[in-house]
Amino acid sequence: MKNLKIFIITGLSGSGKSTAIAAFQDAGFYCVDNMPVALLPKFLELPIENDCEISGLAFVMDLRERGFLSKYEVIFDSLRQKGYDFEILFLEADEKILIQRYSQTRRSHPLSQDKRILEGILTEQKQLGRLRETADRIINTSAYNVHKLKSLILAIAQKEGHLAPMKINILSFGFRYGVPHDADMIIDVRFLANPYFVSELKDLNGETREVRNYVLNRKETRIFLEKYLSLLDYLIPLYEKEGKAYLTIGIGCTGGYHRSVAIAHAVSTHINKPERRVETIHRDIGN
Repeated sequence: MKNLKIFIITGLSGSGKSTAIAAFQDAGFYCVDNMPVALLPKFLELPIENDCEISGLAFVMDLRERGFLSKYEVIFDSLRQKGYDFEILFLEADEKILIQRYSQTRRSHPLSQDKRILEGILTEQKQLGRLRETADRIINTSAYNVHKLKSLILAIAQKEGHLAPMKINILSFGFRYGVPHDADMIIDVRFLANPYFVSELKDLNGETREVRNYVLNRKETRIFLEKYLSLLDYLIPLYEKEGKAYLTIGIGCTGGYHRSVAIAHAVSTHINKPERRVETIHRDIGN
């Protein structure tokens, strides 16, 4: 794993470490939360399946592990001497902001116990002082909401050249069987002529040449695709720019057997490029 970039995410409780590791996961990193620092060297020696598809590794390590402070320096130094390339991201936030976040979530600070939240924050700041000084990057998340912090972390991953391309799912479906709840956008193509009412096409599906020709070669379909594909050409780069990990485009007809399948194929063919991850799924073609 020495050829993979490693990020150690640490810092104050409530500073956004969970959001940070979720962003790394969306960027294609193999992530582990609350990783015991003593296990890190052994973990890095393990083979990971399909490691060529992994953008890097990201681990959250903090005071939830009681022995973290007494062990991390020796272990980190040893790993650097062995040639591992890793960067320490230290997340923090202003005391007032941390108190607000704990008040909103109604959670107690892990070090406050029966004391005030502020006392727990101050204790944690003191205990992590040396680690903060040695961090490669300090990120104050006081002015960041979840979306802004995620964008920042994705930008860090992209700068390292490890950002995985957005996954685009083209999903055909039938309204008869329900609208897919995981779709980011849905287009209803029931306005197109239905091959179901053509006797020689009724039992064929939208993956066959006969049905595709019937659906795609009609004037209204060509006009529709010209406008719809132009819209997707505009929207998809904007979703990619925002760091979205997955985009699901739902295309629905009555039964999900003819029209939606043919249109999904046309959309997939248009947007599929070498630098993109595109998958076409026909949810209801077997019904």
